[in-house]
Amino acid sequence: MPAINIEDLSEKDKLKMEVEQLRKEVKLERQPVSKCSEEIKNYIEERSGEDPLVKGVPEEKNPFKEKGGCIIA
Repeated sequence: MPAINIEDLSEKDKLKMEVEQLRKEVKLERQPVSKCSEEIKNYIEERSGEDPLVKGVPEEKNPFKEKGGCIIA
């Protein structure tokens, strides 16, 4: 789908796009932030033991570790 330059559209076309977007959004199921944030927190805490950003990567499995040094003489 080609990109649409909003500045090139008429006011009527802009309003049609806005109405179309609002029709899509009104169908979405809404939940309170307090409930969602609690679920996200629990999800993260349950998986933090497996997360390499939290736990780190073992040296033998790290594909980015230095293979050798460089000596400048």
